[in-house]
Amino acid sequence: MKRRNFLKGLTLAAAGTLVPFHADATGKKTSAEAGQAANPNFTFNKEGKFKILQFTDTHFITGDARAERALANVREMVEIEKPDLVIHTGDIIYGKPAKESLRELLSVFSSRGIPFAVTLGNHDEEFGMTRREVYDYVRSLPHNVNTPPKNMHGMSNDLITISSGGRVKWALYLLDTGNQSTDIKLGTYDYLHFDQIAWYREQSQRLREANGGVPVPALAFSHIPVYEHFQALDDRKKKLTGNWGEAPCPSTINSGFFAQTQEMADVRALISGHDHDNDYVMKWREKYLIYGRYSGGDTVYNNLKPNGCRLFELTDGSDSFRTWIRVSGGGKEQELLLPEDL
Repeated sequence: MKRRNFLKGLTLAAAGTLVPFHADATGKKTSAEAGQAANPNFTFNKEGKFKILQFTDTHFITGDARAERALANVREMVEIEKPDLVIHTGDIIYGKPAKESLRELLSVFSSRGIPFAVTLGNHDEEFGMTRREVYDYVRSLPHNVNTPPKNMHGMSNDLITISSGGRVKWALYLLDTGNQSTDIKLGTYDYLHFDQIAWYREQSQRLREANGGVPVPALAFSHIPVYEHFQALDDRKKKLTGNWGEAPCPSTINSGFFAQTQEMADVRALISGHDHDNDYVMKWREKYLIYGRYSGGDTVYNNLKPNGCRLFELTDGSDSFRTWIRVSGGGKEQELLLPEDL
């Protein structure tokens, strides 16, 4: 079902033990044990920084003139920002040939030796490849740091850590929000399921224990936003900056993930894509709900121009983080140090 038509229709099984591995400058996995799911562990650069570039909703179709702006944008953004890690939050492609479209778009950073990970969008499985086939192909590309699918809902659930001095200082959770609910009676986009949330809690607790009982600060990335965007936007106490160009379109089922991140006291921001005309940062209940910048071309609707990407910069020894948007043409928007600036 196409997104706009879908909108019109709307009026603890824990994972196996994780064995860390280190991703070197090329993104090569250097110490995963066979048969186990490893979590990539990066380190800060010599300045004590780590930069993450988020692309979202590129909706790329190889050979389609409407997609040329997406490809040009991705090339420009990685050349300007030179990130330590790229995270694509889904809807990578939007047509056949699926494999060729995935390869051409993702090879922009893969061919440059930039480590990257994805959390799949609702459309990625709709063009002749299953969700598993898409994910396996993405994982086969050079410098991809996603791990094998775990025994839970979704393919692209991952934990990535950034360490210093032998200790994890930041965690990045990637969560697969699926496509549509498999229960036709629900009639909604899919949602984070119990086993995914249980896995998140297990990893969060494991990191806390290794950190002397102190929660490790984290960012959580997914394609579809959490339901709490609705509540937050209605709350007069919210603080918001950036573009709010359309109503959020999460699942109509509240999975409870937001509440669990409050309990675990580690996730600083929940970051998504999916809604092309939004790129705002909103503070609500001492947490940040953040959209990436639409990164695609003209294969789908987009009223937020120019396209671009969102950046996050983490600093060794600090629980604060910087975020900004880089737009096509080189401009910079929404430069924020959080929580200080919002």
